[in-house]
Amino acid sequence: MKKNTQYQISNLIRPDITRMEAYTPVQPFEVLSKRLGRRPEEIIKLDANENPYGPSPRVLEALSRFPWYHVYPDPQQNALRIALSDYVGVPTDYILPGHGADELLDYLCRLFLTPNDAIINCPPTFGMYSFDARLSGARVIDVWRDEHFQLDVEGIERAVAEAETPPKLLFLTTPNNPDGGLISHATLRRLLQLPLLVVVDEAYIEFAEGEGSVAAWVPDTPNLVVLRTFSKWAGLAGLRLGYGVFPLEIMQHLWKFKQPYNVNVAATVAGLASLQDLPLLRERIAALKTERDRLIAELGQIPYLRPLPSQANFALCRVEGQSAVRLHHKLAERGILVRYYDKPGLRNFIRISAGRPEDTVALLHVLRSFR
Repeated sequence: MKKNTQYQISNLIRPDITRMEAYTPVQPFEVLSKRLGRRPEEIIKLDANENPYGPSPRVLEALSRFPWYHVYPDPQQNALRIALSDYVGVPTDYILPGHGADELLDYLCRLFLTPNDAIINCPPTFGMYSFDARLSGARVIDVWRDEHFQLDVEGIERAVAEAETPPKLLFLTTPNNPDGGLISHATLRRLLQLPLLVVVDEAYIEFAEGEGSVAAWVPDTPNLVVLRTFSKWAGLAGLRLGYGVFPLEIMQHLWKFKQPYNVNVAATVAGLASLQDLPLLRERIAALKTERDRLIAELGQIPYLRPLPSQANFALCRVEGQSAVRLHHKLAERGILVRYYDKPGLRNFIRISAGRPEDTVALLHVLRSFR
C-alpha cells in the first residue's frame, strides 16, 4: 500500500518540474570549511561577488539593539520604503522591498506568466531569469550575446516580431553577470519601444561608472521595472534584502500578490542602518572598484588568462591552454575559491570577485605559480 501511494504522489508532480535542472548555488563557509579542511578565516572566497568588508558597523549595532524580534514585520515596510525613496530618487509608491531581488523576480514571473507564455533571455547572463520563468511553465527564448558579451539588439527585436506567441518579459542585467558589461541608455530606450515588460536588473549598478541607474525612468515608463539589492554594495547577502521600482499599475497587483511578511525585521533593520551610513559604504565601494581595476590589469599579465573589462565587482577571464575546471580545483586546494564556467557561451572561463588588497596579492601569487 505504501509503495503504491508513493508512486501516485510522484505522478502528481508537474512534468515540467521533474524535467528541470536544479539551480546550482554557491556554498557557505561552514560547508566549504569542512570540504577544504580549512578554517573559514583561512579561505579566500572570491566566487560569489560578495562584499568582503561585510555590513556597516551600524548594521551590527542596530541588530543588537533592536527589541522587537518577537513581533511580525510591517507588511508594507514603510520606513524602509521611505529611506529607499531618498536613496533612489523615486517616490515611495513605486518601491517594493523583497526577500532579496530573487523573490521579486519570482513574483514577476508568477504575476505575468502562464504555461506557454514566453520570456526573452540574453545569455550568458544570470541564471535565475530562465529558472523562474520555467517554474511558471513559461517558454524561454534565448537571444545569445556575441563573443564579446554584447547584446544582440536586432536579434531581440526579431524574436519579438517573429514569436508565435508574443513574449511578455525581457530580462536584462546591467552590469551583466558574468562579464560585468553595461548596457547603454540608448540601447535600453530602444528596447523599451518593444511591446513587452523590460526588467532591468541593477544588482551591481553601485560599482558602475558612466550613465548609471535607470530607476528614475520608471514613473514615466509604464513597461519598465528596475530591480536592486543590498547584497553586493552593502554587504547584506546573508540577510536577503532587495527591492524593485515598479510602475504603479504593477504595484497595485503586487500589493495583493506578495506574502505580507516577506521581508523580515532583521533585514529591514540592516537596510535602514546601511542607508544611514552611506559615506562609509561608498568608501568601500570605491575600494572594491579600485581592486577590481587592479585585478583586471594584473590578470592580463598572466599568460593563460584573458580578463574582460568590467563595471561590476568581479572580473571574467577566458582561460587559454588549460582547463578552467582544473584551475578552479587547483586554486581551491590552496584555499582560494573562484567561479568556473564550462557551458555554451562560457566555455573555459573563470570569474573572480574583487576582494581586499591582501586577497588580490594571495590570488596573484598562486596564479603566477601555475604554468
